[in-house]
Amino acid sequence: MAASTGGTLADALDAGPVLLDGGLSNQLEAQGCDLSDALWSARLLADAPEQVEAAHLAYLRAGARVLITASYQATFEGFGRYGLDRAGTEGLLARSVKLARSAADAARRAGPGRETWVAASVGPYGAMLADGSEYRGRYGLSVRELERFHRPRVAALAAAGPDVLALETVPDLDEAEAMVRVAEETGLPYWLSYSVAGGRTRAGQPLEEAFAVAAGRESVLAVGVNCCDPDEVREAVEQAVAVTGRPAVVYPNSGEGWDAGAREWTGRGTFDPGRVRSWTRAGARLVGGCCRVGPDLVAELGGRLEDLEAESAEHLEHLEAAEKPKGPAQ
Repeated sequence: MAASTGGTLADALDAGPVLLDGGLSNQLEAQGCDLSDALWSARLLADAPEQVEAAHLAYLRAGARVLITASYQATFEGFGRYGLDRAGTEGLLARSVKLARSAADAARRAGPGRETWVAASVGPYGAMLADGSEYRGRYGLSVRELERFHRPRVAALAAAGPDVLALETVPDLDEAEAMVRVAEETGLPYWLSYSVAGGRTRAGQPLEEAFAVAAGRESVLAVGVNCCDPDEVREAVEQAVAVTGRPAVVYPNSGEGWDAGAREWTGRGTFDPGRVRSWTRAGARLVGGCCRVGPDLVAELGGRLEDLEAESAEHLEHLEAAEKPKGPAQ
């Protein structure tokens, strides 16, 4: 499958911030889908792929330029528990990429639009367990064991032709090391995104150490945080950029809390698109939302980014005008 035509996502980031999509699960629920089983949104890759494509389209209409696939919780082990063999799972992993690409193609046919890229989601080991352990990490597995878990699914996703890999919601440094090693084998660009709390990884490690896993890696597109409280973003972005020298990726959740036992959200939402100014000033270049951040908030976030782009262009015009040599005095 051919990748997107035109420039790369890296080229786009050089030009300025790029808008990611929002939470896939909340959009699927808004479309009437039942996500109550252990496979979560990944189940729909088999049962209702048209719903996944419709969710991607909703974010494209909201202005998103990067679509993250429905493969976060899609694993050989998880689908195996439902009786799917290896070939069948590989087919569904590939389908996750194809559905995102199909949505982008459909949006392009509907009218001229900006370049769109597909990021293949690679969720953490704990997501397969479906018990909330992706928010704790430290599963008792070695880096090598985690590599063996991630390698087959990353290879299957890479073979489907995404533009980038999204190593996301990573809870600890050990799993990040395993995921980065496996991603490097594909030759694809990727971003590394931790889930954090209290200014540390979910496993309690300092963010400076966590971000250092990506330092010096040529294929790293961006480093940052996702599925965290919006209050965590600014400081994490500053540290990610300082440690790696790469652009930052940020897509926090709504600010509500997730009760893994009850499988429900608690508290109130605090996601404020107005914060994007401070995020981009700190070095964020891939910006979007995660759980409970839907198309309306993504559209507002995109509007704020456009305002910042216009302000930057106007400022540049003023600078250029001031630098022009003045004519001879009369």
